[in-house]
Order: sequence, then structure tokens, then C-alpha cells
Amino acid sequence: MTHAPTPSTASSRDRRDRREPGEVFGPSFTLFADVLLVGLLTTAACLPVVTAPAAFAAASATLRQTADHGLPVRAGTYVRHLRAHLSARVLAVGCVPPLLALVLLIDAALLRSSLPGADVMSPVLALLALGSMVVGLRATALEAPYRLSAREGFLRSVADPRGALLLAGALLLSVVLAWSIPLLTPLLPGPLAFAATVVELRSPAG
Repeated sequence: MTHAPTPSTASSRDRRDRREPGEVFGPSFTLFADVLLVGLLTTAACLPVVTAPAAFAAASATLRQTADHGLPVRAGTYVRHLRAHLSARVLAVGCVPPLLALVLLIDAALLRSSLPGADVMSPVLALLALGSMVVGLRATALEAPYRLSAREGFLRSVADPRGALLLAGALLLSVVLAWSIPLLTPLLPGPLAFAATVVELRSPAG
């Protein structure tokens, strides 16, 4: 026999699910735990490198589901989203992150060199890499039918410069944290996916 929830149980659930005005996600401590779990799962899914776009898209889809339905993040939910995003095209796009890493290595080499034009090329390459990562993050947060579309990610970044700047700031902060506290590196994909999801949910371009 099932029992109807008592008034005290119902009120407790209401308090737990209550959101402040303008709040996209649930209570802060639950959100903190969800983002940490998503970060660890995304890091594990990124280990083959070419799966990075699918891993971040799965992270964003999982967080979006949490925002829409108030459900806690589960590893099984993340894995289902990851499988849904894996395809030959997405794996081919996964070759882009290593290329961006190569651009950053070249940029670092230019900074240490005395080649003519290094002072100009170094910031240009850094901005190009940062802009590409912003567009990539924005693309992973898109819903169907634009899911993982670099073109749509670029168009929305241009249409929403404030959101693009927020994502750029999140990326730069992640780099600083990874450099200063390397132990935090496995957790950083979670906040990045969270930032991309929130920007997309609140974007006027959406």
C-alpha cells in the first residue's frame, strides 16, 4: 500500500526544490555536487581526446536536464547522453582540440623566440585559440537541431558578445587554476560545461 506524503514531507520537498528568482538550477550545494560529478565524468570521457566534443555536449545536456526537471545528476544519465552524441562526425571534430593545443605550443615558442613579427603573431594566435574554444564550448551547449554545430556556435557567439566574454573569462580562469592548482584540473570541465549551458539558456540568441 502506498502512503500519500505527509504535509511535513511535502513542505520539505518544496523547500528543497525551491529556486530563487532568476535562478536556473536548484539549491547551491546540490548544484555544486552536480558540477563536480559532471566534471569528473567529462574528464574521464575526454581521455581518448577525440571524444572531447561529445563529452562536453553530454555534460551540457545532463546539466540542461537538471535545470529543466530539477533532477540530480547521475552517472547513468551522463553515459546515455554521451552515447547519443558519439558519431563518426563528432569523433572527426574531436581532432580539433589537439590542433588548438598545437597552436598554443607554437604561440609559446614564439614568445620565447626573437623572430621578426613574434610580438604580433603571439597575441593573434592566443586570441584565435581562445575564440575557437569559446565557439566550441558554445557549440557543445546547443540543443537539436543545432547540436554540435560550429557554425551555429559561431553565430550565437557573435550575436551574444556578453555571453562570449563570459565564456572567455571562464576559460582563462580555468587555465589559471590548472596552472596554479594542478589537482583541480580533473574537475574543471564541469564548471566550463556549466558556464556554457547557463550562457546558452539565458542567451537572447537562443
